[in-house]
Amino acid sequence: MSRIWTTLLLTILVPVLAGAAEGPVDKDGRPLIRKLGTVALDQVENSPVVFQGKLYLFVGRGMFHFVERDTGRTTPAFAGGYFGNAFVAGDTVYVTVAHAKEKIHMFTSKDLEHWESSVVLDLPGFTIYNTSICSADDKYVMMFEIGLPKEQAGVPFTARFATSNDLKQWTVTSPECVYTKERYSAPHCLRYLDGYYYNFYLEARPGRHYEMYVVRSQDLIHWESSPLNPVLRESPEDRKLHNLNFTRPEQERIATAVNCNNSDLDFCEYQGRVVLYYSWGNQLGIEHLADAVYDGTQAQFLRGWFPKKN
Repeated sequence: MSRIWTTLLLTILVPVLAGAAEGPVDKDGRPLIRKLGTVALDQVENSPVVFQGKLYLFVGRGMFHFVERDTGRTTPAFAGGYFGNAFVAGDTVYVTVAHAKEKIHMFTSKDLEHWESSVVLDLPGFTIYNTSICSADDKYVMMFEIGLPKEQAGVPFTARFATSNDLKQWTVTSPECVYTKERYSAPHCLRYLDGYYYNFYLEARPGRHYEMYVVRSQDLIHWESSPLNPVLRESPEDRKLHNLNFTRPEQERIATAVNCNNSDLDFCEYQGRVVLYYSWGNQLGIEHLADAVYDGTQAQFLRGWFPKKN
């Protein structure tokens, strides 16, 4: 092959391969999240997980259960409450739930039908809300949202952390491991990659708007905010119907409901792309569950929020 053709081929292929390595982006260079639309009403704190090769949505408020996304099959309810989150490790599903109290309960199952439960954290004086677990090299890390005690939470709602080697015994990290005591920063989703913890949290914006942001840290103490924030903000695409079974009154509600909020983000990788679920609504109890997709891997998605500096 001549030098001219080699140069021309590289000119064409290098940007294409680089784009593939980095994942899809929007016009502003942000990881491209395609909102698919609303799938349910009044359903928040949901976790998509892959278990035994199948994609499930954990419903974490009300009667806890899982929905197999491809078939719509619902597993038997095994508990009830709110602020629940699901995590899969090997052949076991782990569900953590706090009920806005001082204890974190964990439910475990190998078949989504038979469950065992235990208390994994008991922190008198704390008020605990959302939880999220990730695998980080040789350990597991749980992020849990607190409103009290004030000396650790600062301005509610704030991320604190605990670690475990076996998902059974948990140790709370030092109080300096926190994000952030300075303002409203409700945490929802924790992930780990390349030595960094990624905290996807809810940022309160002027005019009572709530948007999903992401920060990352290597030590859970010092945090770097993505220059591409926000991850999600309210938009007309939230109102699209991604469920053909809505009644006419439900469709009218979706079309006219106040929307100042994209929150409760959680996601997982399934069949080579990232499946995301989030809530939209008025942040006062009138909420809608919507789903979205990122057409790349979870690693691409995470790295994409922190582009390399030239």
